[in-house]
Amino acid sequence: MRAIPRPSSPRARRPGIRAALGAALLLAAGAAAAGAPAQDERAFLAENDTAMSRMMDDMSIKPSGDVDRDFVAMMVPHHQGAIDMAQAELRYGHNEQLRRIAQEIVVEQQQEIVAMRLALGQPLPPAAPAPDQQRPATASSASSAASVPSQSSAAMSMHHHSSMSMNKESQ
Repeated sequence: MRAIPRPSSPRARRPGIRAALGAALLLAAGAAAAGAPAQDERAFLAENDTAMSRMMDDMSIKPSGDVDRDFVAMMVPHHQGAIDMAQAELRYGHNEQLRRIAQEIVVEQQQEIVAMRLALGQPLPPAAPAPDQQRPATASSASSAASVPSQSSAAMSMHHHSSMSMNKESQ
């Protein structure tokens, strides 16, 4: 039979120390976990604030006398602001439904920017991968990646034509 340790023995004090250490570790882990979302939120809000400020500054244009050019000059930064905010959601957000919506916003707003620039004959922005898209790492994956631009071009063409046809119908 095991002897029951006396309260004054070192063995009797260990369970209390272990419990105290365990509780301290749990509290520290909880504090670290609670700090991460607050830190993420601060970073998210800072990025959103930067995006909003840049968007508002870039939308403040001097009228050119051409309504169409002025419209595009104001709408492109507006759409870019939506892209920047959606990318912040993708970096810091956890809700999968909202993350999917943010991905759609990035793609759709980029398409809108391209369509507006095409309508005015302006140069297109440089192509950029989607926020969660990885670049091909090997030559073998390059062949499958080669179909992405053509699919993207087809989608853009379809989007552009639908915009143009809606424009004609409204005139």
